[in-house]
Amino acid sequence: MPTTSKLTPRRLGWPVAVLAGLALVATACGSSGGSGGGPYGAAPTSSSASQMAAVVDLRASSLGRTLVDGQGRTLYLFEADKAGKSSCAGACASAWPPYLSGGAPKAGAGVPAGLLGTSPRGDGETQVTYGGHPLYYYVGDARPGDTAGQGLDQFGARWFVVAPNGNKLG
Repeated sequence: MPTTSKLTPRRLGWPVAVLAGLALVATACGSSGGSGGGPYGAAPTSSSASQMAAVVDLRASSLGRTLVDGQGRTLYLFEADKAGKSSCAGACASAWPPYLSGGAPKAGAGVPAGLLGTSPRGDGETQVTYGGHPLYYYVGDARPGDTAGQGLDQFGARWFVVAPNGNKLG
């Protein structure tokens, strides 16, 4: 007959304390400080977006000059969006996080400020628009300047990098 060992509270104390400490460290390290964007591969944090105004800038890429945020992360438009309103929520917004702003977005060098705007989202956040298109990130972009989302057909329509004139590239 097999024997079972009894785990006493003393034996469980050390592993539980280590796991609790790791959870605390992970929580502390998990926050991000940009406006509207978290680390690549993760959705942006809405709390940081509601505190700062977004920046839209330009960057040279293999596709030509493209719109990026203040940290150089590529911005996309979704062909399913109509009349400046986002049609991307839920699972879509997890894969394509909206570029959020806590105030009037700011134009970087060479970006026509007249094309910048905002649009309210269904979740109460404010999304940056450019040339009437709500702007998004793609979680598949690993580094600033990546364009892995270019031309993808997901959530009912295609996604494109945005050109300086507000049109899609591609």
